[in-house]
Amino acid sequence: MTVLEDRPVAIAPTEVAPMAAAPDRRRWLILGVLTLAQLMVVLDATVVNIALPVAQHALGFSDGGRQWVVTAYALAFGSLLLLGGRLSDVFGRRTVLLVGVAGFAVASAVGGFATTYTMLVVARAAQGVFGALLAPAALAMLTTTFTDDKERAKAFGIFGAVAGAGSGVGLLLGGALTEYASWRWCLNVNIVVAVMAIAGVFALIPHDRPNLRSPLDLPGTATVTAGLVGIVYGFAHADSAGWTDPITLACLVAGVALVGAFVAIERRVSNPLLPMRVVLNRTRGGAYVAFSLLGIGMFGTFLFLTYYLQSTLGFSPVKSGLAFLPMIGALLVSANVATAVLEPRFSTRSIMATGMGLAAVGVVLLTGIGVTTSYGTHVVPGLVVAGLGFGMVFAPGMNAATRGVLDSDAGVASAMMNVTQQVGGSIGTALLNTVATSAAASFVTSHAPSTSLVAQAAVHSYAVAFWCVAGIFAAGAVITGLLLDGKDTTVSPEDVRSRQLVGVG
Repeated sequence: MTVLEDRPVAIAPTEVAPMAAAPDRRRWLILGVLTLAQLMVVLDATVVNIALPVAQHALGFSDGGRQWVVTAYALAFGSLLLLGGRLSDVFGRRTVLLVGVAGFAVASAVGGFATTYTMLVVARAAQGVFGALLAPAALAMLTTTFTDDKERAKAFGIFGAVAGAGSGVGLLLGGALTEYASWRWCLNVNIVVAVMAIAGVFALIPHDRPNLRSPLDLPGTATVTAGLVGIVYGFAHADSAGWTDPITLACLVAGVALVGAFVAIERRVSNPLLPMRVVLNRTRGGAYVAFSLLGIGMFGTFLFLTYYLQSTLGFSPVKSGLAFLPMIGALLVSANVATAVLEPRFSTRSIMATGMGLAAVGVVLLTGIGVTTSYGTHVVPGLVVAGLGFGMVFAPGMNAATRGVLDSDAGVASAMMNVTQQVGGSIGTALLNTVATSAAASFVTSHAPSTSLVAQAAVHSYAVAFWCVAGIFAAGAVITGLLLDGKDTTVSPEDVRSRQLVGVG
């Protein structure tokens, strides 16, 4: 685990601080509106999962169809995020945010009142499309609303805590709505949240006029969208069909090749969808890598711990959701402590690397689960330690991922953070499911038949998956420590040159 190091106070002579505008008097109310909008997106990554068995019974679709209710959302959301981020830069964050929130609400209503399986899947895909507009616009608006370093850290602490805890809250909310209301409310609840968010946007957030009205990079947009679809679908298909399936291999190879072509295009076009200066900055690039590893590990942890709680310990959906509360509480506390207390004293590199290390320790504690072990002694300690680690990565990482960018790049820089986490989640779900399945099969073949063999094999597979997650987090601690700039420079030399070209700074 990395030890926290002192943050240098001086700024190098070659660095130029961004021009600060007068802070908006209503900025903390704006933060509340943006957090509310973001909450819809992060909730929907998990809130529907618990309701799937009930929805399947109601609409009469097959077990194989359950995956598409989840994959349709992930495909649309993950593949269109960069486009959504650039649209917010070109057409204005307020406009794109409103379109995203309103569209998300309409798509949720269609899904909530779905009468057929096809209707539900189309609605989930539409949620992903509008979520890809909403998420980067909200984070970019947060980036440009808070210009003071101390206030920015506090704002990102709150926003990051909600974003990090949203998946766990989704499990709790999904269980409660499914058990006490209807599975349809897992989707319809977004209508209520959206109405509140839209009212807040109209009341509090002024129109923003983008400085740059550049044409969209159509070749780059088409290439990266197709590439991300190939990668996300390839991993989702591997989860059910296997890694050697021709469709899996074709999608993954084509996806990686298209992303490579996208990078080549972006280095040559005059108005790139993703300017390379956004990702080549050490602090931002390191934050993106950290979020991809965090996505792999967090999605895997939630997945297998939910299996263990419900299949082995016999928890109900509501009780399973409540079981994640210790992690959510720890994450909320550490996210705010990391930005309000630690960031003024230590470098982001130290905080995030230490957070990754804590997450690794927490997941190692979860490897001690057994068929007869209790939730209080073998799950809670791991959840608390992992939650503390997640909070130390989420909030400082979101700040680092958007720090020092031009206002005209804030949307796409925010989108990159969401892209890396979404792709990481897809990788984690598919890869760790394969590892767990293989571990369970090996356990069964190497042990004598007994009445508890299947249960023991399942728990063994979860423990193996947790060991893999712990290794990923440990690698993340090392990689974060190496990639992030320990000086925490606000603006890199590449950013300085970009500001000079557009007449800023």
